[in-house]
Amino acid sequence: MSPGRSLRRIVKDATGQDVYKCQACYDCDTSHENEMDIPLASLIQMVLQNDEEALQCRTLWSDSVLEASRRACKRGLDLHAVMTVLREESERRSGK
Repeated sequence: MSPGRSLRRIVKDATGQDVYKCQACYDCDTSHENEMDIPLASLIQMVLQNDEEALQCRTLWSDSVLEASRRACKRGLDLHAVMTVLREESERRSGK
């Protein structure tokens, strides 16, 4: 990661989505528990805390969770865009 570029900033620069708007209400949680190691709301909170484990969690890499994220946030965050950028950042860091 570039110095000073937090996960939150990477997401905001790439998508215009400010994950700071997340209220951790857990309304975004999907019914794909078997494909998630952490709930979507927790993933967003990890981004806010710049916790790089967010880039390696199973939740981020589940295609069904990614699809469900399109309509998951009732407060207007585009979680699909957020997850897509996090996937891209993870791949960039791993050199894929």
